[in-house]
Amino acid sequence: MQTFKFLAVAVVVATLAVAGTTDLDAQDNAMSFFITSVGPGDGANLGGLAGADARCQMLAEAAGSTKTWRAYLSQSEVGNQPAVNARDRIGTGPWYNASGLEVASSVDDLHSANNELNKPNSLNENGEPINGRGDSPNMHDILTGSQLDGTAYADGEDHTCGNWTSNGAGSAAVGHHDRQGGGDNPTSWHAAHASRGCSQDDLIGTGGNGLYYCFAVN
Repeated sequence: MQTFKFLAVAVVVATLAVAGTTDLDAQDNAMSFFITSVGPGDGANLGGLAGADARCQMLAEAAGSTKTWRAYLSQSEVGNQPAVNARDRIGTGPWYNASGLEVASSVDDLHSANNELNKPNSLNENGEPINGRGDSPNMHDILTGSQLDGTAYADGEDHTCGNWTSNGAGSAAVGHHDRQGGGDNPTSWHAAHASRGCSQDDLIGTGGNGLYYCFAVN
């Protein structure tokens, strides 16, 4: 009888352990990366980094996330605004899309020859794909303001549409979430080319819609 009780307890403990592991795995694989499903509709005027972060947070929470979110956007040094590197503000990874697929294991992996960030895997917060080259309308230009290594530009030119406050003059560095198209680095997910301008029409005209990447920092 004692042997039977011991075996029964062991089975219960093992079952709880497996269930706990499953729950932990599910939590670990929860969404921590997405492309915004919508932009502000005001061109590249995102309300600065703070406004962009707030939109990431709002969209993520609406999709059921409890994580803390940041926009993958760099900021240039202008006046009293210091330079900010996109790669330094998104945590350490790993990051998973809304389907639970790991898209990058670390910051270095994210900026390497990463093949997981592509059109099928770069989903919005609702787990939906974003239109790319060949779709109508094409929306593969994703705002980043960043160089290939994920850092801010330091050449004195505008690569961030006035640090994400302009919907008119200026330009922004964009990536191609589908890893194809034109530009200096057409297969780059974050540093493909410069936008035509900062207005909504300009962003749409070259295959964008004011969308950007969001990453969870925890």
